Amino acid sequence: MNTDQPGPQPADLRNPGMSRLAIITPSFAPDFERCADLHSSVLAHSPDSTRHHIIVPRADLALFGQLSGPRAVIHDEADFLPRSFRSLPVGKFSVNLRRPFPPLRGWILQQIIKLAAAARSDADVVVLVDSDIEFVRPFSADTFRRDGVVRFYRKPDEVNERLPRHVIWHQVARSLLGVPAAAPPYADYVSSLLAWDPVIVRRLLAHVESTTGRRWTDVIGAKLHFSEWTLYGVYVDEVSRAGTNVDSFSVADTLCHAYWEETPLDERTMQDFLEAIQERDIAVMISAKSRTPTPLRRKALANLSLT
Repeated sequence: MNTDQPGPQPADLRNPGMSRLAIITPSFAPDFERCADLHSSVLAHSPDSTRHHIIVPRADLALFGQLSGPRAVIHDEADFLPRSFRSLPVGKFSVNLRRPFPPLRGWILQQIIKLAAAARSDADVVVLVDSDIEFVRPFSADTFRRDGVVRFYRKPDEVNERLPRHVIWHQVARSLLGVPAAAPPYADYVSSLLAWDPVIVRRLLAHVESTTGRRWTDVIGAKLHFSEWTLYGVYVDEVSRAGTNVDSFSVADTLCHAYWEETPLDERTMQDFLEAIQERDIAVMISAKSRTPTPLRRKALANLSLT
């Protein structure tokens, strides 16, 4: 697999000692306070050996450097991208000099960073966590493993015409993986909190390159629509399991109580939302797009009583 990576070697994402769990969070300056709260929750609820890898634009390294410590590693996002990827001087786009058109969308770039970071990890489990999530219960690598096998989120027959973008994500994933087209319904693999097996991620990216005959970063970067979660799920279900690998087990439980709406929570609706948390949930996600006030979110989660 040729990733054309100029940055650090896989050792940069090692977990020392006996740790088998890594948390990976792409972030940027507008999400700094949320990311700081997330990191505090990682410190409070995970084993001391767990490392939190926070990946940010170069311009934000100094800001996020405030979080750097024994359990937080701050990375320059450029270290996870090919040399041919360059930011444009205006707008939120980048360009791949190898294939300048179409330009790279910001959300596509972030998904490439997640895939590259996970592929470099030597942990047994990586958990991809956005800045608007906080952990509220203890967790470890064993939360996401069973008999040495990593879980993956899968909700059967959930994707159909009422979710047109999800349908497109499935079609794109099947094309990248060389999997025959199929009609909906499809399984849903998209959730707010997801675990990956880095070994599977490396095999997945190698498979994309074998199928397309191109660097995986180039072929994914050229897409207008793409979901890294869907690519991983389709690979596990349609490629890996179709062979002799028994390397994942599927669950329809997200482990994360999520608020996806774009309407801000107030004290009453926040209380209603948190009262619905399940015993198995280890995290809470309140979408940054909801514009819920930070003081309210902090107060509510600080006062959250879980038994």
